[in-house]
Amino acid sequence: MSTQLFLYDPPEDLAPFLPFSLSRPLGELRYGAFLLRERWSARLDLPVAGCLTPHAHLGDFVEPGAPGVSAGPGAKNEARLLFRSTFVPAADLGAHASPAEPVRFVDATGAAVGFGLPRRADWPGFAAAAAWPAVPLEGKRLVGAWDLVGDLPTVLPADLERLRPEQGAASIPRGATVLGDPALVLTGEAVVEPNVVLDVRAGPIVLAPGVEVRAFTRLVGPLAVARDSRILGGQISGSAVGPRCVLHGEISTSVFLGYANKTHDGFLGHAVVGRWVNLGAGTINSNLKNTYGPVRVTLGGARYETGLMFMGSLIGDHVKTAIGTMLPTGCTIGVGANLFGSTRPGSEVPPFAWGLDEPGRTLECGRFVEIAARVMPRRDVAVDDRTRRYLAAVWGAATRSTPCG
Repeated sequence: MSTQLFLYDPPEDLAPFLPFSLSRPLGELRYGAFLLRERWSARLDLPVAGCLTPHAHLGDFVEPGAPGVSAGPGAKNEARLLFRSTFVPAADLGAHASPAEPVRFVDATGAAVGFGLPRRADWPGFAAAAAWPAVPLEGKRLVGAWDLVGDLPTVLPADLERLRPEQGAASIPRGATVLGDPALVLTGEAVVEPNVVLDVRAGPIVLAPGVEVRAFTRLVGPLAVARDSRILGGQISGSAVGPRCVLHGEISTSVFLGYANKTHDGFLGHAVVGRWVNLGAGTINSNLKNTYGPVRVTLGGARYETGLMFMGSLIGDHVKTAIGTMLPTGCTIGVGANLFGSTRPGSEVPPFAWGLDEPGRTLECGRFVEIAARVMPRRDVAVDDRTRRYLAAVWGAATRSTPCG
């Protein structure tokens, strides 16, 4: 009997996972070297068939490799598993992977993190399913977007150990210098020019096929770089880089969802960078308060305690920064914002902000879609009618205005 796997985003998770929850299902966030969706798929050996989200404006969400947004958990002719996107499982489901009776999976606190439906069972909705028999499930429930940074030093090394067998035997590029055990360097089909330093004394380095590393770059493990990304110089350490990124400068303990540009000098530390972000030359963030105290972040106007001493920036999808932009500690930047002008950003930049000198000025919907339609094909991603509807709907939800087109 086959089983379908779905992920869901609880309403209470949407605010703590801003700015990203406004423009994508939470399963499409990168936690360590893998997307949260990929973690569930690998744990259960099932593809994710769809995502349930309270955000109706994400109905046309489309991204290479991502499942669509679903209205409900599949057809009744198959067993179904429905799990919280922001729960990271640490154990197999055992017999409950193909449930014979409706069950509710709970974490160590008793909070629901998933549901199992046998074949031919109706999905009654989350409120009714909360009364189903509870089954404990080991794992971690993420609190907010800052966990993608705070957990990175722990999660990434374990992910790299998993990736190493998949990438094959160690292969040291000719002319590169390795500091540490050469067996911890996995370059596969990556192109690494001479005069690159690969420092694996603190953890492995795994470069996926299609990655290019230019001369005079220093890579420091633990480090994962996904397919077809290019690293043009500088030092990158302790980070997880998604596909089709172009990076340069000093980058530390950061997560790139993918398809982002940071092609010039500038420090980026303890940051999460959304898709289709372009950071102008000399963009720098602070990742440590002068008091060395825990960093707070502002998301949707609400303040959150991260408990982290090091916390840089949360940069939403499609954000652009001008040259010389300086971001304060714990800065959050909403989806689609364009940062330019003589004013420095505050703790939170609203979505689709157009410049910093005139608060309240917003990038127009048609202009936003037009810019995206220029940018995305540069990474071989077509902008079709569905993509345009999705982008316009995100703009409408973020600005609370009628979307264009």
